[in-house]
Amino acid sequence: MEKRDDVYKNRGLHEYGDVEFADNVNKKYPIDTPEHIRAAWSYFHMPRDYEKYSVEDRKIIINKIVEAWKKKISKEGPPEA
Repeated sequence: MEKRDDVYKNRGLHEYGDVEFADNVNKKYPIDTPEHIRAAWSYFHMPRDYEKYSVEDRKIIINKIVEAWKKKISKEGPPEA
């Protein structure tokens, strides 16, 4: 995953602290709490968000969110996963 020019440096760290992110390079989509995991799933599926990533990076991010969902919310995973 590559650093995106449209992301403010360290914004994710300032907003959420040192937590796990689905996009750890750009510190986007925190996946440390059930609330953040649900938000990450929702936001990442908006075209304005996922279109900024390559197909390979999309798969990585989705897999990280699904894995976190299964660990912290429900073993079945998110809807439509």
